[in-house]
Amino acid sequence: MNRYIIYFSLFLLLIISYSCGSAKLSTAEQQYDRGEYFAAATTYRKVYNKTSSTKERKLKGEIALKAARCYDKLNMSTRAVSSYQNALRYDPSDSTIVIDIARNLHKDGKYRDAQKFYIAYEARFGQTPASKNGLEGVRLAAQYKENKTRFIVKRAEILNQRRADFSPMIFNKDEGYIYTTSSNDKNLGSDKSDITGLKPSNIWVSKKNEKGVWQKPEIVEGDVNSEFDEGTPAFSPDGNTMYFTRARKAPESPTSTEIFTATRSDAQWGSAKKFEITRDTLSVFAHPAVSPDGQWLYFVSDMPGGYGGKDLWRVSLTGDSKGIVDNLGDQINTGGDEMFPTFRPDGTLYFSSNGHPGMGGLDIFSAREDEWGFWHIENLGYPINSNADDFGMTFFDKEEEEGFFASNRNDGRGYDHIYSFLRPSIKVLIQGQVTDHDDEPIPNAIVRVVGRDGSNHKIVTRVDGSFETKIDRGTHYVMMAGAKGFLNDKEEFRSDPEEEDATYEVNFRLASITKPVLIENIFYDFDKATLRPESETALNELIAILNNNPTVRIELSAHTDMIGTEDYNQRLSQRRAKSVTDYLTANGISANRLVPVGYGLSKPKEVDKKINEKYPFLPLEQLLTPEFIETLQDEEKEIANQINRRTEFQVLDIDFGIE
Repeated sequence: MNRYIIYFSLFLLLIISYSCGSAKLSTAEQQYDRGEYFAAATTYRKVYNKTSSTKERKLKGEIALKAARCYDKLNMSTRAVSSYQNALRYDPSDSTIVIDIARNLHKDGKYRDAQKFYIAYEARFGQTPASKNGLEGVRLAAQYKENKTRFIVKRAEILNQRRADFSPMIFNKDEGYIYTTSSNDKNLGSDKSDITGLKPSNIWVSKKNEKGVWQKPEIVEGDVNSEFDEGTPAFSPDGNTMYFTRARKAPESPTSTEIFTATRSDAQWGSAKKFEITRDTLSVFAHPAVSPDGQWLYFVSDMPGGYGGKDLWRVSLTGDSKGIVDNLGDQINTGGDEMFPTFRPDGTLYFSSNGHPGMGGLDIFSAREDEWGFWHIENLGYPINSNADDFGMTFFDKEEEEGFFASNRNDGRGYDHIYSFLRPSIKVLIQGQVTDHDDEPIPNAIVRVVGRDGSNHKIVTRVDGSFETKIDRGTHYVMMAGAKGFLNDKEEFRSDPEEEDATYEVNFRLASITKPVLIENIFYDFDKATLRPESETALNELIAILNNNPTVRIELSAHTDMIGTEDYNQRLSQRRAKSVTDYLTANGISANRLVPVGYGLSKPKEVDKKINEKYPFLPLEQLLTPEFIETLQDEEKEIANQINRRTEFQVLDIDFGIE
């Protein structure tokens, strides 16, 4: 089933009852102009076989090219390649034929042959976006197949009927229903389409029985279906409104591809009404999808203002911005076709595209918008994607990625079928602990984990200061921890891309705002104020703290032991404090934020829990005064003096520079 044709009648087809009669070129041309590609292909093939390859060489090439275009639009890539190659024999100068052969070989999964034609095209006609993306796509296809994802894909036999079935949509309010689009012979209307050779599509529904097993689909009752084409249903978050596509046809009038709505009363869908997006009556409006919060209706259109082909757009459904239409921009939209938007319950957008590099045909991509409005787009890889058209994902509201999508893989007629998918969850965690500089846990601290994929986690630490949250694989994260009475701290890391369980540990030590904080591992030359090289690690950590807290002003204090005179020790400690501030200012910290003070031995260290645990002979809360130190053994005296020789900082102001 060619969903491009059913929902994107871009040629403004005039659907007129027509009998092919004898195989005449004029008949084929009229069928082609009306978009009756199935009938036209048959007629072109008959005319081609009757046309002389010597006397009517140019004409025969043109007929072969028109037949190829028909097969192309019908998704019959193998037949399309054969006809394009016939056309190339008669007109080797047509650059479009070469790129179309490459594209259809790509879509047929013949990547090496496709690569040769892409390269031949660029060598002769120069690089274009199509050839560049094509070469990138065949390269990626090999990688995707070699490094397949953990998705398990199976054909959902119970949901597939004898023709084409596509665009599955789980009914959001009750996961016991799944709606699909089908060209089943039991659909409304009596005529088969000369466009596709199939009956117009209708919307069907499958239900689970009491054992949770899906049943055979039934056509949806009510006013939703008609003798026209209907499909691609989507639902409002409350489940009371259905949005769907209808392609209305009338003699002597262009095909009108529009979005309709129907409301639900009990188990029945009511009258279908056109959903007005703009006053544009010439463009296509199709493939609706409602954001999980109900704020936006996403859709597909070729209306002016796009980037070429079909683009993804959205229109506001609520609030002051109701009715405002936005194009999703060039991060998502390309010069090709972007179609079939759907959402996972967590808000992740999924869509299909043949404009981004892929495995061939339409590939499915995920897209997450971060807080800066940047879209993070990822090809879902193999086996979700294939060399054929893959599109229309729908998800259960579960932790695991599970649901259905459509694909015409392994079908020589180009028919679409419903497939199930499941990606067994892997557990990728980040855990750690938030403590102060005395290694005391900080409960109720806030840890934010922001990923470059657009994710944003907020965690509150437990009583013991610990935290844990799930993250994604292969993502760069920035983490920030903060708590009342403490300065913020920041860490960065990247999770591994491997699809396996993993746990990462990131710990935070927050500096107190209310008491002095020891800067550990600061070393000076003996009896001097010169910083030794091994001090740089600790000083660089202090620089990071100040950069993470740009409105903080601190006192930088140095302290000495009891050896030497009071005056000498005060002057030495002042020079040492100045050495530290000089290092900080040389590395970008404003001097206005730093106050160097030397205290000599005037502020002896008080024994805290950490020191007491390490040196039990030093009583808890004992000031290490000269008088106390004199009571210790010689070895113990040296330890006490060493503890007093320290460099600390104390927060003076947390709003410095704020006017």
